[in-house]
Formats: sequence, C-alpha cells, structure tokens
Amino acid sequence: MHWLLILFLFLAGCSGNTDQKSKVDLYSEQGILLLGNGTEPSGIDPHIVTGVPEHKILLALLEGLVIFNPQNNGVLPGVASEWVISEDGLTYTFIFNPEAKWTNGESVKPEHFVYSWKRILSPELGAQYADMLYVIKNAESFHKGQIKDFSKVGVSVFENKLVVTLENPTPYFLNILTHYSTWPVHPETVEKFGGMTSRNNKWTRVNNFIGNGPFKLDSWEINKSLKVSRNDLYWGNDSNKINGIEFLPIDNELTQDRLFRSGGIHLANTVPTEKIIRYREERPKELVEHNYFGTYYYRINTNKSPLNDVNFRKALSLSIDRDLIVKSILKGNQKVSYSFTPPDENSYNPSTKLEFNPVKAKLLFKESGYDINNQPLEVLYNTSEGHQKIAQAIQEMWKKHLGLNVILTNVDWKVYLARETQGEFDISRAGWIGDYPDPFTFLDMMVTDRGNNKTGWSNARYDEILNNAASQISTTKRYELYEEAEKILIDELPVIPLYTYTRTYLLSERVKNWQKNILDTNPYQFLSLE
Repeated sequence: MHWLLILFLFLAGCSGNTDQKSKVDLYSEQGILLLGNGTEPSGIDPHIVTGVPEHKILLALLEGLVIFNPQNNGVLPGVASEWVISEDGLTYTFIFNPEAKWTNGESVKPEHFVYSWKRILSPELGAQYADMLYVIKNAESFHKGQIKDFSKVGVSVFENKLVVTLENPTPYFLNILTHYSTWPVHPETVEKFGGMTSRNNKWTRVNNFIGNGPFKLDSWEINKSLKVSRNDLYWGNDSNKINGIEFLPIDNELTQDRLFRSGGIHLANTVPTEKIIRYREERPKELVEHNYFGTYYYRINTNKSPLNDVNFRKALSLSIDRDLIVKSILKGNQKVSYSFTPPDENSYNPSTKLEFNPVKAKLLFKESGYDINNQPLEVLYNTSEGHQKIAQAIQEMWKKHLGLNVILTNVDWKVYLARETQGEFDISRAGWIGDYPDPFTFLDMMVTDRGNNKTGWSNARYDEILNNAASQISTTKRYELYEEAEKILIDELPVIPLYTYTRTYLLSERVKNWQKNILDTNPYQFLSLE
C-alpha cells in the first residue's frame, strides 16, 4: 500500500510538470510581448537619444506624421491621416487625424510638431540628430545660429494642417519622418519639467511622460525592465492586438539565449555565434535571418596622433582580415564590407574596395613613422561578447601584421555613448543602421560637424558632393554623386568598415505578422500573439 502511495505522488508530480506553462505561454495569453532589448536604454527623449535600443522603446510610446510600413519599407498614415505633395516636390501638406490623441486626452496638433522641430533644431539642446531635418528650408541655418527667427524655417500651421517646405525636392522625405527624431513631444509637459532646451529635463520620468503612441509608459526599473501597456486613446486601436510590452535590457548573449530557450522571452535580439548553426539545424522556425541596412565599423578619432595620419589609418584597414572575421567569428551570413554604405546589387552598388594586404599595410605603417614603443592605442567597445570577439581578433591581426599593440576597453552602453560624444577615445567599435532606405542616411553622417560624425574628420569636397546630391531629383544622378563621395571616404578612412550587417535573432512562433525588412522595424500595433 505504501509503494502505491509513492507511485501516485510520483505520477502526480510528473503530470504537474508537464502542464506547467512558461512565462511566454502565460504572457501570450494576456497579449503581452516580452522583448530582449540588448542593453539598458540611455533615455527615451526622441530628440536626444541615438541608439537602436531606444528606438525599439520609442516605437511603442510615440508616433510621427507617418508610420514605417514593415511590409515594403514605405510609409503608412500616422498622426497625419493624409498628405498632399506639390508638383515641384517642395511642399508637403499634412492633414491631421482628429482622432490622434496624447495619453492625457488632448488632441495632437500641428503646433506640437512646430514646437518639437524647433526644439530639436535649437542649438542649445545639442541634439545629434538635428541634421535629420536639414532637408527643411532654413532648418540648417537655424540650427547653426545663422538665423534666429524660427518662423523663417519651412514649417507652418494652417487650420488642422502642417505645411512643410523643403530646401530641395527630397524623394525620401516621408521615409525620414519615420525616424523618432522627427516625432513630437508634448509641449506643456516638456516646459513644465525643465523647458525646451534642457537636456536634464524630467519629462521622460514614468509619472511625467505624456506620449501619443499605441502604448503608454507604466514602469521603468533601471537594468531590470521597462513596461508599457495599451494606450486606450490611440486612434489605431482597432488593429492593435497587443496589450502590453516588457522590454528587458539583456546585453549578455548567453543569458538572453538561455532565457529564450526556457520560455522567458518572445524575442532574443542576438544569437551567440557558436549556436547559429545548431539553431539552423534544430530550431529553424525560431531562428530569423535577413538582410539589414547597416554597417559594422571602427570609428577613428582623427583629432589624435597617429590616427590623424591617413597612411596609419590605411595600414590599420589593410591589416584586417575581414573574411576571417565574417566566416570564423560571426557565422551569421554577414558580408565583408567594401564600402561604408551597405551595397545593393539592384540599386546603389559602389565600386570601392577594402582589401586585406599585410605587405602594403607594413609599408604604409612604416611611412607613418609611428614608434611601436609608444603608449598603446585604445579600442573602445560597449559590452557584448560579439564586440569583444571581434576586438580581440583585430588586436591580434594588428600585432601580427604591424607589431602594433592596442588595449581593449569594455564599458556599458551609457558610458560608451558619452565617451564617443566627448571624443574621449582613440578607436571605437561602431555600427550604423540606416534611418531610412537611401544611401544618404550613411554618407550624410560624415559631413563636417554632423552630430553622429564623431571622428573629427572633415573634407570640403566631400561636403560639396553631398550637398549637391541632396538637390538631385534623379536617382541615377544622386547615386553617381554618392559613389564619388564614397570613394573619398574609403580613401581617407576616418571610419574603417568591417562588414555589412545581417539580422540574426530568435523569435517565438507565438508572435504573428512579424515582417523581415532591411530596417528591422516592426510597429507593435501590427503584431499579435497566439
């Protein structure tokens, strides 16, 4: 009798384990997404932040004039229900959706965009993405202090419409508007908690935040999670099947991988390189791989010696075996870079080259006159096993082929961003993801004094070419000018491109309507959970 009782308890325990649901199962039933978001965001002010982790969160909390269309890389109506473009391509008139509301119940008005764009263009704010709006008439002049009267900038209000006048016809202008730097902030809230140009404004704190996106901010525990819930006032709720999202800052790839496999998150935004092949073989439906409009590169501080010597920079580039990095370290279908802008065989495909040539590298290194007994240079990177592996490989290549010693410095995301912005680095790991599907989003970044240049590099001819390209309606002509600029960039190497990104991540089969696109952007209101 005693052994029967033991057997019964054993079977009951087995049955309980079988029926136990994972966190993903439970949250899916509640309509809540669990997203691995890489790292702790530096903030959620759309006019100050610059990173991908921040973008993923802002995509839930705020909405611009238009929404990114994840199916074709185009645009869909957002705050603007429709728009009219003048025949000369210079004037855009956006008609506002009367149902577009802030989370406090107020209507989103054209005046709010005027305020927001004045804010990001105010030089006192120090927004690195202010140049996103330079396509607007007199926006650059206002940002650089050449004019003080914002009414002269090509943004005005007429009834319930926002009228935008451009410097030149810009075929990708609507695509620019899908970027968070062009999204609105709630003027009264910003003014209440610090003012238009305060970088220490407290409006983004949980109890203060007023947004207009499909979700509202519920909580934010640093280095633990940021939670949002459905915004009941959002105009597009008829198609929104997600009730909430929890963003988890996990920068350790192995930790994120274990959490995904145990049913703790719907999405792991990276995959440990050593596990990619295994996932392809054993769990192919959960492994997502696709092209990504981005470049992984090393940013060079050209204000410092010996990095201000172009021969030294060329020697660094020529001694990097990119094929080895892609095939032996990354293993995720990445492609070796031969340009800064990701090439496309069907559109923009520059003829530039980045070769591996240790013999030539040694000659140029010798010509630079650098003494290898000098204090070692530093390579800065933010916390990630992937960044570390690449840095260690390049460290070995430079030692082997040039006799050059470098030290590797690993810091968290916020410190990394601060040091780059302040120029406190020699060489830093960097990645640039296109803000919209046009090469200009890469090349314009390297124009003199652009907020995201961060290299100190300047070339008058390069600036002139990009300025000319911005005024071209013809795609063919623009691409010709882009390639001319690209050649200057690759010849002088203030940045050393390593490879073109592909996106490789893990996604639960419970997540439906997820689209693979080159910007890796999926507005959450279009998703569902099963």
